[in-house]
Amino acid sequence: MIGGGIHGAGVAQAGAAAGHTVLVLEQYQGLARGTSSRSSKLIHGGLRYLESGQFALVRECLRERAHLLRNAPQLVRLKPFHIPVYRDSRHRPATLAAGLSLYALLGGLGPASRFRILSPREWGTLEGLRTQGLQTVYRYHDAQTDDAALTRAVMASALALGADLELGAAVESIALDRAGVTVAYRKDGRPASCHCRVVINATGPWAQGLMARVTPAQSVPQTELVQGTHIVLDADRDTYLYVEAPRDRRPVFIMPWQGRTLVGTTERSFHGDPGAVSPHDEELSYLLEVYRHYLPGEAARGAERLLGAFAGCRVLPGSQQGPHARPRETLLMADRDRRPRLLTIYGGKLTAYRATAEKVIERVRPSLLARKPRADTRRLALAPADDLGPQALL
Repeated sequence: MIGGGIHGAGVAQAGAAAGHTVLVLEQYQGLARGTSSRSSKLIHGGLRYLESGQFALVRECLRERAHLLRNAPQLVRLKPFHIPVYRDSRHRPATLAAGLSLYALLGGLGPASRFRILSPREWGTLEGLRTQGLQTVYRYHDAQTDDAALTRAVMASALALGADLELGAAVESIALDRAGVTVAYRKDGRPASCHCRVVINATGPWAQGLMARVTPAQSVPQTELVQGTHIVLDADRDTYLYVEAPRDRRPVFIMPWQGRTLVGTTERSFHGDPGAVSPHDEELSYLLEVYRHYLPGEAARGAERLLGAFAGCRVLPGSQQGPHARPRETLLMADRDRRPRLLTIYGGKLTAYRATAEKVIERVRPSLLARKPRADTRRLALAPADDLGPQALL
């Protein structure tokens, strides 16, 4: 297993739970140093994906969200989100009501998937939300997490099931042969190697770069890196908002985060080293514009003081469509159909990491020795874990 983000941790947990021997190689000296610490911090059911007809993805996300709410109550908490609809909003009230009804149906009509309409008398509880032109406000529920903390918890679970983790392990080459795979890497600057039956490439935005180090050469799908930026504002709010950006009608979240306000995200193509991704001034202006548009009173009081910003990369299928319109299903690409030796995860969602991991293990099962399962990941409790640095592995 290569990669110490949420998908690497998830596959390590699934593999160890299935009884297999697992070694995770992570290039950095800590987990979740890439996309898995730079997300919107949401375990969400994928409401926005209903618009593009990705019903199976929404159903999967809602199911996985339910698992996490049950298994990780200290890490994943349900929150009320609000969708304000104005006279000039792209989505009309009837359209949103239909979408939210379908969302509730896909979620089994449970309390966590239901929605309601706020009365105008309740609008004043939304902490300064602009009411000029406001027609209605919908309240539904989604879940929030600390993405890096969740990754550490999943990896801690994998280690408890018998997996091994090596940090500071930079992979240099992957050689496929009839007997399996040989991985050469540098551990803290010293050469090392291991031989295994299957390698999982779970390196996220680094996946294509890693594939260039594989022999024999492998075909790879057309993908694109998409940068998403969030800003952190010095505003202590309790209200969770899901709004349309006034400039281009893209969806943006405005929500509490660790005593501050988190606003995001943007979507723009990225080229270069994923480790060097950083927010652009244009993105900061775009997100501040969203905040000031919907919370004009807060902006007038100077409550939008920018404390910081962070950016990460997502992997999306190559397409002529804009990033927002593209499908978000995860691609699992193997070196061969039968008994794969190498499988690469392209894309993937934080919410559905466990389901993706189970699909990965099922896909490579023909290449592995039969083992007696140790646990069922659908029922494994997850608890906060300290940073799994070198001292945690002694």
